[in-house]
Formats: sequence, C-alpha cells, structure tokens
Amino acid sequence: MSDKLKLVAAFLLVAAGVVGFYVLQESASVLRALSVLAGVAAGVAVALSSEQGKQFAVFFKESVAEAKRVVWPSRKETLQTTGVVVVFAVTMALFLWAVDASLLMLVNKLMGRGE
Repeated sequence: MSDKLKLVAAFLLVAAGVVGFYVLQESASVLRALSVLAGVAAGVAVALSSEQGKQFAVFFKESVAEAKRVVWPSRKETLQTTGVVVVFAVTMALFLWAVDASLLMLVNKLMGRGE
C-alpha cells in the first residue's frame, strides 16, 4: 500500500471513530469515548507505518532528546525575568497613557474645545 493510501486510510479510521461516537448515541458514554479512542489509535498505527509517519516518529524522538538537553532557568531567574517584564509593561503603559492624554489635550486646544 502506498504512503498516500496509508494516510487516507488513517484519516478514514479516525473519521470512523468519530462517526461511531454519534452512531452509539444511545450507548454508555464509555463506549462512545472508546469508539473515538479506537479510531484514533488505529489511525495513528496506520499513519506511523507510512514513510512520513516513520520520519515523524524519528523527529519526535530527536525532539524529546533535545528537550532533555535544554538548561532550564532556575525559579529565581524565572521570577526575576518575569518581574522585569511586568515592570517594563507597566512603565510602557503609563508612558503611552501620558502621550495619549497629552495629544488629546493638544487636539482639544487646537479644535477650540478648551475645558
């Protein structure tokens, strides 16, 4: 079976699981959920058997390995950086408010709407 047909079959299996969810409308919620999960599981299994699916699996494994190598900031560094961002955002908000109020006053004076 060609890769394109495998991907179409995978999509159809997922769609069949969703259709099963609605067909089993009178059944227990567990059976309806299992219908969707079975369709998704079968679709993923078929998709992973294609060449693109195998490439995706390799990419996913390499991504997980790369994420493990990342040096994450400490709690202290995270809080400090967040503090700087919040202070900057508040400062910019105040600055933009002041500029807006000044321009509003200037336009009102130019239009003769003095208060």
